[in-house]
Amino acid sequence: MNIDRAFEWLPSAKRPRSRRGRVTLLLLVFIVAVVGTLLVTWVLITMFGHKQDARTPFVRVADVNEVSTDPEPWGLNWPHQFDDWKRSSGGEFYGGSSALPESKLDIDPWLRRLYSGYAFSIDYREARGHAYMLYDQGVTERITKKPQAGACLHCHASTTVLYRKVGLEAMGRPSDEAALAAEFDMEAVTRGFEELSPKPYQEVLAMLYAMPDGTPGENEPVFPTPPPGGFTGEFAGEAVGEGHGIMGEAHPVTCIDCHDPETMAVRVTRPGFVRGIAMLAESDAPAPHLPSLQTWREGSRSEPYDPNIMASRQEMRSFVCGQCHVEYYCANKMTLEFPWSNGLRAEDLEKHWEETTFPDGTPFFDYEHGETGARVFKVQHPEFELWSQGIHARSGVSCADCHMPYEREGAMKVSNHWVRSPMDNINNACQHCHNVSESELRARVDAIQDRTVAMTDRAGRAMTEMLDAILEAKASGVSEEQLAPVYELQRKSMWRLDYISSENSNGFHADQESARILGESIDYSRQATAMALRLRAPAAPDTGGLVREPVIGVTPEGEAPLNELPGDEDPAERDETFGPEGE
Repeated sequence: MNIDRAFEWLPSAKRPRSRRGRVTLLLLVFIVAVVGTLLVTWVLITMFGHKQDARTPFVRVADVNEVSTDPEPWGLNWPHQFDDWKRSSGGEFYGGSSALPESKLDIDPWLRRLYSGYAFSIDYREARGHAYMLYDQGVTERITKKPQAGACLHCHASTTVLYRKVGLEAMGRPSDEAALAAEFDMEAVTRGFEELSPKPYQEVLAMLYAMPDGTPGENEPVFPTPPPGGFTGEFAGEAVGEGHGIMGEAHPVTCIDCHDPETMAVRVTRPGFVRGIAMLAESDAPAPHLPSLQTWREGSRSEPYDPNIMASRQEMRSFVCGQCHVEYYCANKMTLEFPWSNGLRAEDLEKHWEETTFPDGTPFFDYEHGETGARVFKVQHPEFELWSQGIHARSGVSCADCHMPYEREGAMKVSNHWVRSPMDNINNACQHCHNVSESELRARVDAIQDRTVAMTDRAGRAMTEMLDAILEAKASGVSEEQLAPVYELQRKSMWRLDYISSENSNGFHADQESARILGESIDYSRQATAMALRLRAPAAPDTGGLVREPVIGVTPEGEAPLNELPGDEDPAERDETFGPEGE
C-alpha cells in the first residue's frame, strides 16, 4: 500500500513531509558532493602546481653571466630575492653626510686612544646594511684623509670582473667582454687580486667603474655611488682633480658574488677566503664545525682544499659570509691575507701575524701606535672566527640560518635575502630551534650583549691606564730597550680588546670565548701597567723584615699531603708508586 496515498484525505498542511524531506536530503548530498569535489580538485591542482614550481624554481627572463655585477637583470629572474636584498637599505637609501650613522669614537672615547696613529682614530662609525657598503667606504675620512690600498675594495664592492680582467691581462690572455663573460676562472681572478691589492684605493676604484656590468647603455645603479672624494672632494688628503667624474657603474656586493649565474649554486668568489681556508685545512687546528676540512685532511691532499668543490651546502652557507666578515690584512705592503695558518682562535691569528714578515723581510705589523710608538696589530671584523668558537657553529648552525633564514615561497624553500640581525626576525631565525617565547629569547641575547659591552668598557679603561703608565715611564727617561717587553704586553692587550670591540655581535657569536679574550686583555694591560710603573719608580724596598702571619691549615701537622704532582718526584719513586711508564 502506498503510504502517501493513505493520507490523501488529510489537508495538505497535515500530510507527512517524507517526499520533500527526501528531495531536500538529496539536494544537500549533491551540494556536499559538489563542494567536496571542488575542494579535492583544488587541492590536487595546488599540489600539482607546487610540484611544477619545485621543478622549475625560476623562469629565466633575462640572461646573466660572469660580467653581470649589476643585480637588476638578476632581479627579473629572481624578483623575491632581489626585493629582499634591496631592503638592506632600510626601505629607502639615505646618502649625504647627515645620514651617516653615529661615530663609535664618540660613543666610546677610549677607541681614539686604541687606534691612535691609525686611520680608524679619524672616522669609525656604526655599520649599516649591505646596501651601504660601497657608499659608506667611499665617503669615510679614512679614505679621504689617509692613503689606503685597493685591497679595501675586496669586500666592499663587486670586484670579480675587475680582478679577472687584470689577471687575464697579466697572464697574456684575452680579456675582452666575451672572455670575461665566458667563465669565472679563479686562477685569473686570483692573479688580478694579487696585482691590485697594493695599488692606491682611488686608482683601483676608477678601474672598477670602467668594468662592464652586464647592462650596457644603462648607467644608473640600484644604490647611489659615493661622490668622488667623499664629502670633502679628497682622496688621501689631496683634492680630487678637475674632470675627475664617475664613468660607468660600480656596485656593492651583489648576486654574482655569492651565486653561479648559470646554476645559482652558492659559491665562494673571494681569493682571500680561498687561500685562507686552504691554509686552515693544511694546519692541525681543530675545526669540528667544518667536517669537509677533516675529510680533506684524511684524504690524499694531492690538491689544495677548494671550498667550491669540497664543502657541503651547509658549510657554504657560512663560507659565503666568511669571505668578508673576517680578520685580514688589507694595506699596501703585501697582498691581502687571512691569518688562518694556525687556527681560528684569537691567539691563533695573533701567532700567524707574529710569524709573518713583509716581502722585504721586516716583521709584520699594522701600525705604530701614535702615543707609545709600539708596533701593534689591527683587527678588522672577525665574525666568522668568533662564530667558529661558539655553540651555534658546534651545533651545525650556519650564518645564513640566522641572518638569512629559510622561508616558504609557494612550494619552494628559499633563504630570505634581507640580511639582518636575527633579533629583527626572531620567529624565522630563532624559534625553529628554540621553543621559547620571543621575549625570553630577546632577554637572553640582551643579557649576553650587555655583559660583553660592560666587560669591553672595563678592558678599555684598563688599556687607557696602561697607556698612561707607559707615557709616564717614557717621560721619566726609561729607554726603549727597557720598554720592549712592555710594548709586547701592550700589543697583546690591544689585540684582544680590538678583537671583541671590532666584532659585530657584541659577544653573542661566542659569549664565553668573548669573556675569555677580554679577561686576557685586561690581564695584559695590568701586567704592562705594573711593569711600566716599576721601571719609572724607585727600587722597591726589601720586604724580608716584615712580620708575616704563617699559613695555618686545618689538617693536623704531619698528615698533610705533599704539594707535588706525579712526575715531580724521583723517576725511581714514581715507577715504584705508579709502575713503569706505559704499563
